Amino acid sequence: MTDVDVRDQILHLEARIDALAETIEGCRKIILVSKFAIAAGAIAMPAMLLGAIQSDPVVLSGATAALLGGIVLFGSNTSTAQQASAKMKDAEALRAELIGRLDLRPVEDGLTTQRS
Repeated sequence: MTDVDVRDQILHLEARIDALAETIEGCRKIILVSKFAIAAGAIAMPAMLLGAIQSDPVVLSGATAALLGGIVLFGSNTSTAQQASAKMKDAEALRAELIGRLDLRPVEDGLTTQRS
């Protein structure tokens, strides 16, 4: 395999790593929103039972939907983030291996040393 092929593979892996990082970041944001939805639903239900919030079928439905939807979103995005993280680690390891295969020249004081 030539250095050009290896460099192309490294560029492809770096693009994949960036895409996986964006996926993980998106999952992290959705996980945060889902935690808020779970908390809101979990607080609204007992508040209705205690009379702090007027008992209303619409509020009960909304609280139930927030609680269950939050749980589903949390679980789904947590597993997606874990899978993307594992793929990202594999891609980073492969990238490091490919970089190790390149015939790199040492750099001293910002200038490359010339080979004769």
